[in-house]
Amino acid sequence: MATVKQFEDLHVWQEARGLVSEVYKVTKQSAFRRDFSLRDQITRAAVSSMSNIAEGFERGSRREFIQFLNVARGSTGEVRSQLYVALDQEYVDQKMFEKLRDSALAVSRRLAKFIRYLEDYPSNARVRRSRKS
Repeated sequence: MATVKQFEDLHVWQEARGLVSEVYKVTKQSAFRRDFSLRDQITRAAVSSMSNIAEGFERGSRREFIQFLNVARGSTGEVRSQLYVALDQEYVDQKMFEKLRDSALAVSRRLAKFIRYLEDYPSNARVRRSRKS
């Protein structure tokens, strides 16, 4: 695996960013836009996933990074659950639901694989090395 110097280089963060963009686009549509509670909850969950990947990376320790990746994965699951509400309330059609659900599942799977990869790292290894002044 190539050395990653910043969280923006992580494919999983890039995919999570794409999911955030898709969620924001769909929640701007008229029916969804009026359901303030669901709209805010699903956008917060999507942003939480992306943000936790970044925060965990910036923490530097492998253990903390894994912890934040698990939180990100939970938030991605929350997005999927809320998509069912959006489908049931007819804020999204079946095609859009499947597209967004598949996107969220892809992020979740990539997070799971990344977590397993990091868990196999030597126990005292750091994710990023501190910069020397």
